[in-house]
Amino acid sequence: MKDNYCVIMAGGVGSRFWPMSTPQKPKQFLDVLGIGKSLIQMTYERLLHIAPAENIYVVTNASYASIVKEQLPDMSMNQILTEPKRKNTAPCVAYAAAKIHALNPNATMVISPADHLIINQNRFTEIIHTAIRQANEKDRLVTLGIRPTRPDTGYGYIEYASDDNLQAGQVTEVKQFREKPDMLTAEEFLRSGNFCWNSGIFVWKSSTVLNALYQHQPALHALFADDLTFYNSIIEQERVNDCFERCEDISIDYAIMEHADNVDVVLSDFDWSDLGTWGSLGGHLTKDDRNNSVIGNNTHLFNSDNCIVNVPNDKLVVLDGLDGYIVVESDEMLMVLKAENEQELKNFLKVTESKSPRYFTK
Repeated sequence: MKDNYCVIMAGGVGSRFWPMSTPQKPKQFLDVLGIGKSLIQMTYERLLHIAPAENIYVVTNASYASIVKEQLPDMSMNQILTEPKRKNTAPCVAYAAAKIHALNPNATMVISPADHLIINQNRFTEIIHTAIRQANEKDRLVTLGIRPTRPDTGYGYIEYASDDNLQAGQVTEVKQFREKPDMLTAEEFLRSGNFCWNSGIFVWKSSTVLNALYQHQPALHALFADDLTFYNSIIEQERVNDCFERCEDISIDYAIMEHADNVDVVLSDFDWSDLGTWGSLGGHLTKDDRNNSVIGNNTHLFNSDNCIVNVPNDKLVVLDGLDGYIVVESDEMLMVLKAENEQELKNFLKVTESKSPRYFTK
């Protein structure tokens, strides 16, 4: 495993998990399942099955470095790579790939978001090792595609080469990436049988992804990878900060994956969620006999169905007559939201921030 490296992307804000997730402490650092571990801690433990602890890195916003160190105390500060500002996932990948390649030109990288939920550890490890073999032996850019269980409009999709004999855990070539669809298109994707959800988890050799950057994003490559001598030196942070100031704000999908012709996908069947919304979390929480999911030891529901409730344990809460609501309290903020309106939360927050700015700036 000495050539295996893992990179945890942990710079996002997670605004759709408000009010628990805030710019000061976003969802990757929260115990959203109520099990005593944050999402980034769960991700780190999962990746210890893939690479040695010293080969696991976190890329995060500079303002979160201390939180990462607090939650992952076994990780050295040299393994916590900081971005001065958010520029999406392509600069994050470029930075990590260049730094790791400077350390080990034979490196194979697993790129994982910090805030995904993956239940079946053993199956995840099997799938990742399949992707690693493909990346190493075939010089491919490999992504994990989740076999869809419903026509979901909240995920991007991957169209892959059609093969009726293709089984979960096997590799196939990617035909194209598709943006988040409307419901009719999502239903069409599901019927076609050769579409999967884009998990945002990638596996590739450092040399392969740097070559892809050189071919498809020469400006980004020039900033982060033309000169590898400053990495792992005392001037690294200064130079990296300058790269982030000058680079484009672009995702790795737009930057490389949609243009490259050496992209494969491993069809994955472990239990996965990107936990993009409170609703997506609800499917992974224990439910009572009226389909309510409750975190909060002193919460009492009456005549209520299909609700997600997350409140502090020291708060006595009584709820009556709710059907299909999300109720969350955190840090002097309370949200009572109709579940069917969850996609409107960002718009609601824009109005809320303009009227009550102090709750968004502390």
